[in-house]
Amino acid sequence: MKRTQWLVLAAFVLVVPGVSAQSVDSRCSDPAFVGAAQEGGDACQKVVDIYRYLGEQLGTLIAGGNAVLGRGGTLGGFPHFTAELRANTMRASIPDVSGTAIAVGTPRQSTYTVNKKWVAIPQVDASLGIFKGIPVGITYVGGLDAIVSAAYIPDVSERSVSIASSGQALKLGYGARVGIMSESALTPGISVTYLERQLPTATIIASEGGNTLTVRDLELKAKSWRVVASKSFLVLGIAAGIGQDEYRASTALTYDVAGVQPSRPFDLVISPKRTNMFVDLSLTPFPLVRVVGELGQVSGGDLQTYNRFDPAIGDARLYGSVGLRVGF
Repeated sequence: MKRTQWLVLAAFVLVVPGVSAQSVDSRCSDPAFVGAAQEGGDACQKVVDIYRYLGEQLGTLIAGGNAVLGRGGTLGGFPHFTAELRANTMRASIPDVSGTAIAVGTPRQSTYTVNKKWVAIPQVDASLGIFKGIPVGITYVGGLDAIVSAAYIPDVSERSVSIASSGQALKLGYGARVGIMSESALTPGISVTYLERQLPTATIIASEGGNTLTVRDLELKAKSWRVVASKSFLVLGIAAGIGQDEYRASTALTYDVAGVQPSRPFDLVISPKRTNMFVDLSLTPFPLVRVVGELGQVSGGDLQTYNRFDPAIGDARLYGSVGLRVGF
């Protein structure tokens, strides 16, 4: 399958994040699942590993870093609000599937060459101040904000890839931010944030050269918590944070590679976790408008594949975000 088609698949909904899989997936060595004499075993394992490899990267793109770019403290109670358009981006590693042959028979460990490709996912987020907090000296403690995130998947049919939502094309995610300390002239803003981002349920069918890959009724949630601190200096601002992401994906996966098919779709429910840290720099060129850039890294987690990739699925990865935020 061409690199661009794998990219389209990954950038939308091919989410099968990695789990500990140093050994062969049990279904890929089951003759009842992959055919007599395990004739489809190698195709099965390579498809699973490639999806895991791409899915871990997509999970990073969906989760991003700061729930509200450039901000660490709460908004200061009602009616303060923000709305932002952001794009999370990274230089993804796309396996060169055309350069590695699929054998007929039991799984065989291969080393994949990867191609570097910039990928971006846009998001729309909004937050509303609910409670200003309790005054303590020159700051406030215990402030509360509500956060809403929107994700949209259009129906797409381009060349050999089709993407269709299985229900609603728009999906909302929800979260909250609790203030530890509000920002003042002398103190930074510090908060704890929890946010669930969701993608609409979707089905993808991709075909190339007689091979077909299908992901049916994919559901994805990215659950993230963050501890963030920020401080503004006139028109400039800085924020930094750390937290953890958990990607929960459930889907049914099937394929037809070189005429080899599994006896039934894969039922997959996977929830890997990774540590996430980031730093934001922001500029306020006009009142109520802020431009923000973010650099982050995910690392850790027990992420492995049977086939080899460089970088490996569990290696640390850098990502970035740019956004435009309005509000007061």
